[in-house]
Amino acid sequence: MSDHPNLSYDEIYRDADAWLRENWDPERGLAAWREILVEGGWAAPTWPEEYYGRNFSIEQAGAVNQAFDDHGAVGVAQGGPGRLASHTILVHGTDAQKKKYLRPILTGQASWCQLFSEPGSGSDLAGLTTKAEKDGHRWVVNGQKVWNTSAHHADFGILVARTDWDVPKHQGISYFLINMRQPEVEVRPLRQMNGHASFNEVFMADAEVLAEDLLGAEGEGWKIAATTLSAERQGFGGDRSGGKVKDLQGPIYQQYRDELAIALEPYTWYPQRAGRVDLAMPRAIETGAISDPQVRQELAKLIAMKKASDLTAASAAQKRRAGNSNVIPEGSIGKLAASVIARQASHVHTLVSGIDSMLKGTDSPMDGVIAEILVSVPAISIAGGTDEIQKNIISERVLELPKEPRFDTGPFRDVPRNLSDI
Repeated sequence: MSDHPNLSYDEIYRDADAWLRENWDPERGLAAWREILVEGGWAAPTWPEEYYGRNFSIEQAGAVNQAFDDHGAVGVAQGGPGRLASHTILVHGTDAQKKKYLRPILTGQASWCQLFSEPGSGSDLAGLTTKAEKDGHRWVVNGQKVWNTSAHHADFGILVARTDWDVPKHQGISYFLINMRQPEVEVRPLRQMNGHASFNEVFMADAEVLAEDLLGAEGEGWKIAATTLSAERQGFGGDRSGGKVKDLQGPIYQQYRDELAIALEPYTWYPQRAGRVDLAMPRAIETGAISDPQVRQELAKLIAMKKASDLTAASAAQKRRAGNSNVIPEGSIGKLAASVIARQASHVHTLVSGIDSMLKGTDSPMDGVIAEILVSVPAISIAGGTDEIQKNIISERVLELPKEPRFDTGPFRDVPRNLSDI
């Protein structure tokens, strides 16, 4: 909720516009501009004033965004995993943690990655076995994480690790902020079947986390991870383009484009992962497949599903604007809908392009974009929590159905798993 409910859209726009007229200079360097932006309190308008924001609502922040667009002014760094880190630190961090980590995220001085998934506990995040053991004024971490976007150039990571093996699995997890630049952390890229290498696996062998970099209290990691995961699921399908300023000319814009190229490179195939609904109708018209009754039927189904998903997303956004931060079920509904829509889009593209949809190169449909859609779509049913996990969340929290039988209660040390050495 806003701390300034009486400020109108126009009043906020005028304030932001006046500030930009006085401070915005496209000839400045990007780093220097970001420092001015943060100091001015316009870096993250919805954040608290003591942490570089204005305590505005989402609608009020829209007035700020409009003023920046009208001036062609560059905003804060494109976060990626940094967005998840900042959101989680804002909710659960101490004042010292917020002051240490939030500003470099906004200015782009520090990049982040997310260290959640593990080879032996994919969708069962609470079944993780990466260890964190207290050693004086530090924690010592050993284990392996996987599917870590941007870990190859991250300065810090948000990490969940097990700190207590003698309590039920959800209770023995803690949440850490880890320095990725230490030699005890090794990052290896993973090659995907669509040719990209957006993800990594991360190995930690006696890696160190300072005691003050425990986020929240020991054993609260599951609750804090839920905050991160909710933000992640709400971000599916979001715009990562960088806005209008990407096409403007000038030194600061070129620096911004260079920054975007690094930050957004892992996400270049994400539109294909989502199925490229936007290409379905033009492709059907272009190829003449629109005259096929089966194609028309499947295309209509796709468009209807996308519209329904957009309405669900708008409902969740409205709840957040009303101050309801518990939108995990809506996030799960949106995440599951994204998977279903992507598969339907892939089906439509296959109907339209036929066997040519398997081709790559200059002779293939859209220079291989259609083929990339087909091999990228399966990922959306896995990333951010599998479809099966989302169905469980929806059934239990939305439909209030009985929980499925569990066989992993009691101390985690005694729970059967595929890793014997803990």
